[in-house]
Amino acid sequence: MSDEKPKFGRSLMKVVHGFERFITVLLLAVMMLSILVATGDLGRQFFQQLIDKPFLLLDVTKVTDIFGFVFMILIGLELLETIKTYLSKEQLHVEVVFLVAMIAIARKVILLDVKKMDAPVLYGIAAVIIALAAGFFFLRLAYSKGEDVRNPDEATSE
Repeated sequence: MSDEKPKFGRSLMKVVHGFERFITVLLLAVMMLSILVATGDLGRQFFQQLIDKPFLLLDVTKVTDIFGFVFMILIGLELLETIKTYLSKEQLHVEVVFLVAMIAIARKVILLDVKKMDAPVLYGIAAVIIALAAGFFFLRLAYSKGEDVRNPDEATSE
Protein backbone atom coordinates (compact mmCIF):
# COMPACT_ATOMS: atom_id res chain seq x y z
CA MET A 1 0.00 0.00 0.00
CA SER A 2 2.85 2.40 0.75
CA ASP A 3 4.32 1.52 -2.68
CA GLU A 4 1.10 2.72 -4.41
CA LYS A 5 1.40 6.31 -3.22
CA PRO A 6 4.82 7.04 -4.78
CA LYS A 7 3.73 5.30 -7.99
CA PHE A 8 0.60 7.46 -8.11
CA GLY A 9 2.67 10.59 -7.42
CA ARG A 10 5.09 9.76 -10.25
CA SER A 11 2.28 9.08 -12.72
CA LEU A 12 0.56 12.30 -11.69
CA MET A 13 3.80 14.23 -12.22
CA LYS A 14 4.14 12.66 -15.69
CA VAL A 15 0.64 13.88 -16.55
CA VAL A 16 1.44 17.37 -15.26
CA HIS A 17 4.74 17.39 -17.18
CA GLY A 18 2.98 16.26 -20.36
CA PHE A 19 0.34 18.96 -19.89
CA GLU A 20 3.04 21.61 -19.44
CA ARG A 21 4.82 20.45 -22.61
CA PHE A 22 1.54 20.49 -24.57
CA ILE A 23 0.69 24.04 -23.43
CA THR A 24 4.25 25.21 -24.15
CA VAL A 25 4.15 23.78 -27.69
CA LEU A 26 0.73 25.36 -28.19
CA LEU A 27 2.06 28.75 -27.01
CA LEU A 28 5.04 28.36 -29.33
CA ALA A 29 2.75 27.75 -32.29
CA VAL A 30 0.51 30.70 -31.39
CA MET A 31 3.55 32.99 -31.02
CA MET A 32 4.97 31.88 -34.38
CA LEU A 33 1.64 32.49 -36.11
CA SER A 34 1.22 35.87 -34.37
CA ILE A 35 4.70 37.00 -35.41
CA LEU A 36 4.13 35.86 -38.98
CA VAL A 37 0.79 37.68 -39.24
CA ALA A 38 2.18 40.82 -37.55
CA THR A 39 5.18 40.88 -39.91
CA GLY A 40 2.91 40.52 -42.94
CA ASP A 41 0.65 43.28 -41.64
CA LEU A 42 3.68 45.52 -41.00
CA GLY A 43 4.83 45.03 -44.60
CA ARG A 44 1.34 45.71 -45.94
CA GLN A 45 0.96 48.88 -43.86
CA PHE A 46 4.43 50.11 -44.76
CA PHE A 47 3.94 49.71 -48.51
CA GLN A 48 0.39 51.11 -48.31
CA GLN A 49 1.69 54.23 -46.58
CA LEU A 50 4.49 54.56 -49.14
CA ILE A 51 2.11 54.54 -52.10
CA ASP A 52 -0.39 56.89 -50.46
CA LYS A 53 -0.04 60.57 -51.29
CA PRO A 54 2.45 62.14 -50.99
CA PHE A 55 4.12 59.29 -52.87
CA LEU A 56 7.19 57.70 -51.14
CA LEU A 57 7.03 60.13 -48.22
CA LEU A 58 6.16 59.27 -44.64
CA ASP A 59 5.32 61.80 -41.99
CA VAL A 60 6.58 61.53 -38.43
CA THR A 61 3.42 59.90 -37.06
CA LYS A 62 3.52 57.18 -39.73
CA VAL A 63 7.20 56.47 -39.04
CA THR A 64 6.47 56.33 -35.31
CA ASP A 65 3.64 53.86 -35.93
CA ILE A 66 5.96 51.69 -38.03
CA PHE A 67 8.67 51.77 -35.34
CA GLY A 68 6.10 50.76 -32.74
CA PHE A 69 5.05 47.84 -34.91
CA VAL A 70 8.70 46.77 -35.41
CA PHE A 71 9.29 46.84 -31.66
CA MET A 72 6.13 44.82 -31.08
CA ILE A 73 7.46 42.15 -33.47
CA LEU A 74 10.83 42.21 -31.69
CA ILE A 75 9.04 41.66 -28.38
CA GLY A 76 7.22 38.72 -29.96
CA LEU A 77 10.52 37.26 -31.18
CA GLU A 78 12.07 37.56 -27.72
CA LEU A 79 9.02 35.91 -26.16
CA LEU A 80 9.32 33.17 -28.78
CA GLU A 81 12.95 32.68 -27.74
CA THR A 82 11.87 32.47 -24.10
CA ILE A 83 9.25 29.83 -24.86
CA LYS A 84 11.71 27.92 -27.06
CA THR A 85 14.33 27.90 -24.30
CA TYR A 86 11.76 26.76 -21.76
CA LEU A 87 10.67 23.96 -24.07
CA SER A 88 14.17 22.71 -24.83
CA LYS A 89 15.89 23.20 -21.46
CA GLU A 90 12.88 23.47 -19.14
CA GLN A 91 14.33 26.58 -17.56
CA LEU A 92 13.45 30.22 -17.84
CA HIS A 93 16.35 32.53 -18.67
CA VAL A 94 16.01 35.61 -16.51
CA GLU A 95 18.23 37.55 -18.90
CA VAL A 96 15.78 37.04 -21.78
CA VAL A 97 12.90 38.19 -19.59
CA PHE A 98 14.83 41.37 -18.78
CA LEU A 99 15.48 41.93 -22.49
CA VAL A 100 11.79 41.52 -23.32
CA ALA A 101 10.88 44.01 -20.61
CA MET A 102 13.49 46.50 -21.82
CA ILE A 103 12.31 46.23 -25.43
CA ALA A 104 8.72 46.71 -24.29
CA ILE A 105 9.58 49.81 -22.26
CA ALA A 106 11.68 51.16 -25.16
CA ARG A 107 8.66 50.73 -27.43
CA LYS A 108 6.52 52.60 -24.91
CA VAL A 109 9.03 55.46 -24.66
CA ILE A 110 9.35 55.77 -28.44
CA LEU A 111 5.58 55.92 -28.91
CA LEU A 112 5.04 58.21 -25.93
CA ASP A 113 3.60 61.65 -26.52
CA VAL A 114 5.45 63.50 -23.78
CA LYS A 115 3.36 66.64 -24.15
CA LYS A 116 0.19 64.77 -23.14
CA MET A 117 1.72 62.88 -20.19
CA ASP A 118 1.69 63.94 -16.55
CA ALA A 119 4.99 64.25 -14.71
CA PRO A 120 4.29 61.36 -12.26
CA VAL A 121 3.74 58.98 -15.18
CA LEU A 122 7.03 60.04 -16.75
CA TYR A 123 8.80 59.61 -13.40
CA GLY A 124 7.28 56.14 -13.11
CA ILE A 125 8.50 55.16 -16.57
CA ALA A 126 11.95 56.51 -15.69
CA ALA A 127 11.95 54.47 -12.48
CA VAL A 128 11.03 51.32 -14.42
CA ILE A 129 13.85 51.96 -16.89
CA ILE A 130 16.36 52.46 -14.07
CA ALA A 131 15.13 49.36 -12.23
CA LEU A 132 15.38 47.22 -15.36
CA ALA A 133 18.83 48.54 -16.19
CA ALA A 134 20.05 47.92 -12.63
CA GLY A 135 18.55 44.44 -12.56
CA PHE A 136 20.12 43.56 -15.90
CA PHE A 137 23.48 44.97 -14.75
CA PHE A 138 23.48 42.90 -11.55
CA LEU A 139 22.36 39.81 -13.44
CA ARG A 140 25.24 40.20 -15.90
CA LEU A 141 27.60 40.86 -13.00
CA ALA A 142 26.49 37.61 -11.36
CA TYR A 143 26.98 35.71 -14.62
CA SER A 144 30.45 37.20 -15.10
CA LYS A 145 31.46 35.99 -11.63
CA GLY A 146 30.32 32.49 -12.51
CA GLU A 147 27.34 32.48 -10.18
CA ASP A 148 24.36 30.35 -11.09
CA VAL A 149 21.45 32.75 -10.64
CA ARG A 150 18.93 29.97 -11.22
CA ASN A 151 20.41 27.83 -8.41
CA PRO A 152 22.42 29.98 -5.96
CA ASP A 153 23.26 26.97 -3.75
CA GLU A 154 25.45 25.55 -6.52
CA ALA A 155 27.26 28.81 -7.36
CA THR A 156 30.95 28.61 -7.89
CA SER A 157 32.94 30.29 -5.15
CA GLU A 158 36.22 32.12 -5.67
